[in-house]
Amino acid sequence: MLKCKKPLTKITKMAFKTKKKELMKTAVLAGAFAAASMLTLTSCNETETQSASKVEIFIDQCGYFPKSPKAALINGKAKNFKLINDNGDIVYEGKAAAAQYYAESDQTYKKMDFSDLQTAGTYTLVVDDTIKSMPIHIGANIYDDVATKAVKAFYYNRASMEIKEEFGGKWARKAGHPDTNVLVHKSAASAARPEGTVISGPGGWYDAGDYNKYIVNSGISTYTMLLTTKLYEKKAVSTSLNIPETGNLLPDILDETLYNLRWMLTMQDPNDGGVYHKLTVLSFEDFIMPDQCQKQRYVVAKGTAAALDFAATMAFASRMLPHYDEAGEMKALADSCIKAATKAYNWARKNPDVKFRNPEDVSTGEYGDWMLNDEWFWAANEMWLTTKDAQYAKDAEAHKAKMTIPTWGDVGSLGYISMALEGSGMNETAAKEKVLTLADSLLVNESVSPIYLSMQNYEWGSNSTVANCGLVKMIAYRLTGDEKYFNSAQNDLHYILGRNPLGVCFVTGVGVKSTRNPHHRPSAADGIDDPVPGFLSGGPNIAVMTDCGDDTSNRSQYPAISYADETCSYSTNEIAINWNAPLVFLTWSISEM
Repeated sequence: MLKCKKPLTKITKMAFKTKKKELMKTAVLAGAFAAASMLTLTSCNETETQSASKVEIFIDQCGYFPKSPKAALINGKAKNFKLINDNGDIVYEGKAAAAQYYAESDQTYKKMDFSDLQTAGTYTLVVDDTIKSMPIHIGANIYDDVATKAVKAFYYNRASMEIKEEFGGKWARKAGHPDTNVLVHKSAASAARPEGTVISGPGGWYDAGDYNKYIVNSGISTYTMLLTTKLYEKKAVSTSLNIPETGNLLPDILDETLYNLRWMLTMQDPNDGGVYHKLTVLSFEDFIMPDQCQKQRYVVAKGTAAALDFAATMAFASRMLPHYDEAGEMKALADSCIKAATKAYNWARKNPDVKFRNPEDVSTGEYGDWMLNDEWFWAANEMWLTTKDAQYAKDAEAHKAKMTIPTWGDVGSLGYISMALEGSGMNETAAKEKVLTLADSLLVNESVSPIYLSMQNYEWGSNSTVANCGLVKMIAYRLTGDEKYFNSAQNDLHYILGRNPLGVCFVTGVGVKSTRNPHHRPSAADGIDDPVPGFLSGGPNIAVMTDCGDDTSNRSQYPAISYADETCSYSTNEIAINWNAPLVFLTWSISEM
């Protein structure tokens, strides 16, 4: 399912030709199409116009570890290649592999492997003495910068808080959306909280390019951030993000995650334990800064998915927070989390199939979901791991989910991941088998891919799928210690950071040629040329071709290269917390190894 978006109006950087219409989930088409059209991309330093037929070398723009597999791609004829160091010396020579056709981009690629070059430094790859690459970096700490920026992006997306210059630099901004005067929408009304009741729900992260906050998407995002903190504690403790909480007794990544978790707690009705689906305006704000937004905010309808995602996240948090006890504060928060989780789960038991749909007067992101089996499975597993109550184990067995690449609408795999990492006995063994079976299938996909890619379908948010493929592989690596999973996960990161058919690093503020115009209101409205750094762009797909107007000449009909680095392209260039969270996991897990 897709989070549906409403149209934008005129903004400071550009005028959009048409209004967007509410979107339903669109299947991504693959196969043969007409020849690829011209695609305009903006690099960090200049604007380039390139076509699918332009011969180019594609590399990870951050670099490669000295002892890890290393390779580049070229989309044209190539026989021999060499790497030259800063002194002009040839340090490695090799031959390009046989050409492979990739239908998703209608291009042929050759792989150029230089894994045997293990000396740290900066190099240029030259093909047949004519085509040169961007600088290629080999070193031990090459992903530290992108890993830090990926987490810091959440700070820039905080609601209800001023981003001060000492922490935000040139992206400092005034506070917006205090959310202390939020109304209960008629869809969320109850006897104890009738329509129009004023409640308070400050804090949290803006969900994506818009200024609303959604429980369903916060659940998987917050869980992924907590999981990163738990599994990669060494990096968590050593990484300073320069946020207001820096210097306290908690890791900065945990401080950042708690800013959203504490907001989530405000979204529970204390009277019955139900959880509001979202805190939102009735229709999307224009592309203006947060402090300029004046529309009334509401909490909208309770739903089973929201209650279960909330319960799962809170149960997981309650297990890990006492480890970071700060003068008893984390123990108290953990106690609050499990109490809230229990109330939300009990509400779901009484309301087992309440599917959310936008009320008629609400047109912001829906996050609707017809299938709730995966939410039940995830929540039941988390509750069992926390409480060891046998009834939760029975609930999980009754709602056995599939092990898939995690998405906000398919969270069953999170239950398997938690069980594989923390379970016991047969449950743990079965969960590990599920994780490893999926990871192995991804390695098979990669082995036949012309571009080293496990992902097979370019759906909406394709880059997050790539990141979550890497997440699954890194969990498999943690379970087995088998380097094949680690090396494959690196290939997912290589794709995100530039070794892809577009040659674009999809993380803002990273690399030589990266996303410059994300569909992100602060980045578009702040008057600053550079976008807010650290955000993962949604990535190529052909789900919607007319988000920038009826003229689709800037978009290829081939999914792998159908991308527009334009603010209007919400289908390919929006940012979202559930896309950045797996990027955080992937970069942190790889950089700590």
